[in-house]
Amino acid sequence: MTTGPIEGLAGVLIWTEPDRFGAMARFYRDTLGLTPRSAKSDFINFDWSGVRLSVGVHDQVRGMSGEPLRIMVNLTVGDIRAVHERLIRAGVVFFRAPAREEWGGWVATFADPDGNILQLMQLPT
Repeated sequence: MTTGPIEGLAGVLIWTEPDRFGAMARFYRDTLGLTPRSAKSDFINFDWSGVRLSVGVHDQVRGMSGEPLRIMVNLTVGDIRAVHERLIRAGVVFFRAPAREEWGGWVATFADPDGNILQLMQLPT
């Protein structure tokens, strides 16, 4: 059987439990400053030119992320130092400050309220 190639990444969905959804939605919307494409009482979606980051309630998810390093969401930024400083002022705790990578970009690492690992990523020019 012949099939076409995978054409790209449609998005990332982060599941949480009902009691934690409010904190997760506020973190992505208010703390990170992402603009929702759509929002419901149990699901919020952010969109960048067709790539979607969503947070939703799942009835089989409980508590904090058990293995937060399995998946890491990288968020691109134009000025990593400025975004890093803004997020620190908003109460985000980074466990890796902005640092230059051998491939020429910059990375800073932190976690969301459920313990999922996120990185700011400034790509090389």
